[in-house]
Amino acid sequence: MSNKNADILLLLEGTYPYVRGGVSSWVHQIIEGLPHYNFELVFIGGAPEHYGEIQYTLPENVTKLHVHYLVENDTSEIKAKHGVKYKKELFDFWQQLQNYFRDCNEPIPTELLKFAFETLAKKDGINEADFLYSESSWQVLTNYYSTFCDESSFIDFFWSYRNLYKPLFKIAEIARGLPKVKLIHSISTGYAGILGSGASVISDTPFLLTEHGIYTKERKIDLIQASWIKESEQSLGKNLNTEMGFIRRMWISFFEQIGRTTYQEADKIISLYDGNRQRQIKDGAAPEKAFVVPNGIKTVRFIEALDQRPKQIPPVVGLIGRVVPIKDIKTFIRAIKEAQSILPEVEGWIIGPYEEDPQYYKECELLVGSLDLQNSVKFLGMQDITKILPQLGIVALTSISEAQPLVLLEAMAAGVPVLASDVGSCREIIEGGTDEDRALGKAGEVVPIASPSETAKQISNMLTNEQAWLEYQKSGLDRVQKFYDESHMFARYDKLYKDTIAWLE
Repeated sequence: MSNKNADILLLLEGTYPYVRGGVSSWVHQIIEGLPHYNFELVFIGGAPEHYGEIQYTLPENVTKLHVHYLVENDTSEIKAKHGVKYKKELFDFWQQLQNYFRDCNEPIPTELLKFAFETLAKKDGINEADFLYSESSWQVLTNYYSTFCDESSFIDFFWSYRNLYKPLFKIAEIARGLPKVKLIHSISTGYAGILGSGASVISDTPFLLTEHGIYTKERKIDLIQASWIKESEQSLGKNLNTEMGFIRRMWISFFEQIGRTTYQEADKIISLYDGNRQRQIKDGAAPEKAFVVPNGIKTVRFIEALDQRPKQIPPVVGLIGRVVPIKDIKTFIRAIKEAQSILPEVEGWIIGPYEEDPQYYKECELLVGSLDLQNSVKFLGMQDITKILPQLGIVALTSISEAQPLVLLEAMAAGVPVLASDVGSCREIIEGGTDEDRALGKAGEVVPIASPSETAKQISNMLTNEQAWLEYQKSGLDRVQKFYDESHMFARYDKLYKDTIAWLE
């Protein structure tokens, strides 16, 4: 690591450098691609036992890595005093802060946020022992329960309340210990986002937010499905529209509030495509602060794969991704079966790891067997993508949820037309996002979610019409080189960094 002072502080929740994945790869790509900046990293995790060794070799322009866990079994040596007047003024502020988490329609006012980050977890402020054991804190908690909770047991409310708010003390303590930098950059809302917000207001440092997905939306889906939240059977919901119980709503409101407050405090808010930008605005982001910066790939990496393409179009459809339900592998398998009625020689190759969800992998294998596809649908596991792409006639993605899938861009850079369900930014990638982009033509086809018949129809059309296939190929190559090369992404982040840092100088 470099001994120089950092320019940019990256706030990373549950990702780089301990967990591999799309977001972590992007973080590594940005650090390496902008070597004229020095980065200091702050990793925030849940419990230490959930993480192993560092998964990446940290680039030379990383000056330091800080690691913090929000769930640790430490006990504070500070003891709380008792009495309803104990730190009454501070607990009046705590009550105000808590009201914003309970009713999240408005973000936490900046002055209240600043007060919280200057006060929480301090001996002369509200320390953790005060929160857990003092009579003043008990008064706030019981008032909350008696005023707003009319369905859950006090025991369930008590433990949820503690688990919900306790991390704020750790976050505030981390924020006060951060180094002085030129820019704070969080890669999500959530705990990293509220840390960035609080650190920004107490140090008067510019704050940039990049969201790859929409954290609040994803966390809301997790919480709706969470079985660890105790509530009555009558109030359990199975989808976003079903009425939820009080405890579940309390958790969701908490994360909606830290998302809304992060949007308020960020100087600039970045998303990968316009659909997510619109979602951020709907959730409270100011339109004038919201920008789109698509991810980029190293297109030169795929020149050799393009050169190695055979003259004939291979009757092979490749799905590159993990074998997990969100990728809807079963729709892909059924589509191959239907496509064989028109194109009997077509094969489906599933390229990606299958260890993450063994049960789902087993179900997919059984489906292949029941459809008599053992000779034409293959599970190939992890492969060198630059070697496999020349063997494919189409890259297909049947996912039910995506943000900006890089595999589509990589396929286009290797000269392979693509087919994808209408999720995330797939339509922008395939058909173009602007008038200038759309003028390049389509790089493939977009199909409805969970539609084997429409997917099969497009597979057949694309593989049997050579002229159309070549036009998809040309459009894809033009689009990825003009709009999605990583050099464009580096240039835009370089400008964002310079503009945001210079803004307060």
